[in-house]
Amino acid sequence: MITLTTAEIAAITHGRLSSSADPDSTIHSVTTDSREVRRGALFVAKPGEVTDGHVFIPQALEAGAALVLAQRDTEAADGSVAPAVIVEDVVLALKDLATEVVARVRAHGGLKVVGVTGSAGKTTTKDLLASVLATRGETVKPFNSYNGEVGLPLTVFETTESTEYLVAEMGATHVGNIAYLADIVKPDVGVVLMVGTAHVGEFGGVDNIAATKGELVESLPEDGVAVLNVDDARVWAMRERTSATVLGFGEAEHAQVRAVDVTLDDAGHPEFTLRVDGQGDFPLRSGLIGRHHLHNVLAAAAACIALGVPAAEVAAALDGQGPGSRFRMERTERPDGVSIINDAYNANPESMLAALQTLAVLGRPDREGRVRRTWAVIGEMRELGEDRVSEHDRLGRLVVRMNISKTLVIGSGAKPTYNAAVMEGSWGDEAAFVETTDEAYDYLDSRLEPGDIVLFKSSNASGLAALGQRVAGAGSQEG
Repeated sequence: MITLTTAEIAAITHGRLSSSADPDSTIHSVTTDSREVRRGALFVAKPGEVTDGHVFIPQALEAGAALVLAQRDTEAADGSVAPAVIVEDVVLALKDLATEVVARVRAHGGLKVVGVTGSAGKTTTKDLLASVLATRGETVKPFNSYNGEVGLPLTVFETTESTEYLVAEMGATHVGNIAYLADIVKPDVGVVLMVGTAHVGEFGGVDNIAATKGELVESLPEDGVAVLNVDDARVWAMRERTSATVLGFGEAEHAQVRAVDVTLDDAGHPEFTLRVDGQGDFPLRSGLIGRHHLHNVLAAAAACIALGVPAAEVAAALDGQGPGSRFRMERTERPDGVSIINDAYNANPESMLAALQTLAVLGRPDREGRVRRTWAVIGEMRELGEDRVSEHDRLGRLVVRMNISKTLVIGSGAKPTYNAAVMEGSWGDEAAFVETTDEAYDYLDSRLEPGDIVLFKSSNASGLAALGQRVAGAGSQEG
């Protein structure tokens, strides 16, 4: 982080200094978690739905925090007034502070900012993108999925005067969210991956999702570049909403950055030729599992090309790149021959379909004629609104039609998936339902056999990521 004084922070956030705050003290890092405080840090006492950050101010100060950003005066553990900048709204103050940090880093050097949004694939794409840019200069990317009104500023605070690239992941649950985030970082390149049904219940419809994702391209300057998925009609239509240069990626003929001759190897990794207008063809094998990741790879490639990285260099850097964050088609091979694919960080109808398609492909005879039994372990997809039952029902029918060998559905929220699978034709023990992840573990532990491929997929709050980890580790305890 660039160094800021207490007085500067107060001025930037329009805050009031508490009586114990030293205006000349310097801040070297920012956190909202008192457990992550480093000496000289600014602790942000963010009010939350579950707990209030103000409660943890004494712990943060004891851990070495030099200053607190708060909405009211509080005390340290010894009863003294906590050194603080008092503001009306901590989240808006974070926005002001992050906006100023970006401006100062830009003024110091040649910082370039890439914004990435879409209903699915954001985290994978930003990881791929950052991996390429890091070969050319200091690059900052979000930790995990820090992509909201708090997470994005925290990412910004990781930049320094020598940072050349900032990759900003941008998530949204309401109209206006992306515009809010773009106003902070003012991206030079904006990447839109897809428009799906993630958070459709909160948005009130897919059209509102498209309108919100398009806020990113609307924020771009005339000399910026909008990197758009030509294979998604709603995304490609966004080219009419920007004055920036448009660079299309996809498989369609009119994409300037496209994939041709696409195949999957026996492990499910996409192999293809990266064709870039004006630069030629480059063979590439992704380390990611599933054909649906093809567009994430293309998006990362296109964004790098938009920033002036030669296509040959981009292809070389992306070749073989696997996931950079946990629980995104994360594959573990147990010693007993069971393969675990943990994709349970998040889920929506589109990503569920993509993951199941990949599982179905992996269950087909390989080049040596071997066939493996497939398991779909499915939890609830959250935030689907009034479509919750119909989308889970559709999922259960898809599992049967894709000839997935076994389906295990977990939790009452996902039970329509089990019901639909049975109605569609999963008889006997092909489909099962349990209420808890502990029950699911016991069920799988007694039934998995060498050679099985097991996919875990759900929204993060459903807890299947931890279940997948537990099952992945079980095989190493045998024998």
